[in-house]
Amino acid sequence: MKALYIPLILAGIYIVFQSFKTIGSLKTEKQAYRLVKKEAGFEIRYYPAATLATVYSKGTNYKSVASSGFNKLAKYIFGGNQQKESISMTAPVRMSITEKGSSMSFVMPKKYNDKSLPTPNDPQIEIKQSTPEYVAVISFGGYASDEKIKEHYEQLSALLKERKIKEKGGYNFLGYNAPFQFIGRTNEVIIPIEWKE
Repeated sequence: MKALYIPLILAGIYIVFQSFKTIGSLKTEKQAYRLVKKEAGFEIRYYPAATLATVYSKGTNYKSVASSGFNKLAKYIFGGNQQKESISMTAPVRMSITEKGSSMSFVMPKKYNDKSLPTPNDPQIEIKQSTPEYVAVISFGGYASDEKIKEHYEQLSALLKERKIKEKGGYNFLGYNAPFQFIGRTNEVIIPIEWKE
């Protein structure tokens, strides 16, 4: 009888832990944007300029860019900077993956700009302002992979062609959750577009 309680207790602990992780992700500061239009299957958003901490990589797939880039940027925000200051984690983590090389960026909290941020100890981390842009966005759940990212990019690109919305080239993957959050995961693929309001 006692052996039956152990799996139930472990399942209960797992559910509580995942609930806290999901609630925590809802409280995380998100990159600001304005919803411009909601279409069937995707959204159009306007992203104003934001301050980014970015690392570049020779990696050409999601797994290689995710592990190396995340570790470097995490060290920076957890005190790996000249001021030894902790910087709050925000969402999403932004990734650009191409055959010629890739990048990963953490969006910095709104209270900072490129002049007020602590200086990274790692010279490979670049602090910069993003360019304001209009983008088309498609969302998917679960854990990301190269196959899922490609599938959703192609799906979004096809939807844009259908509606005669012109792409400006390239795409980014946005990930919103910590690796150990198993439920309620959110991922997005965004494509910069030509758009006039």
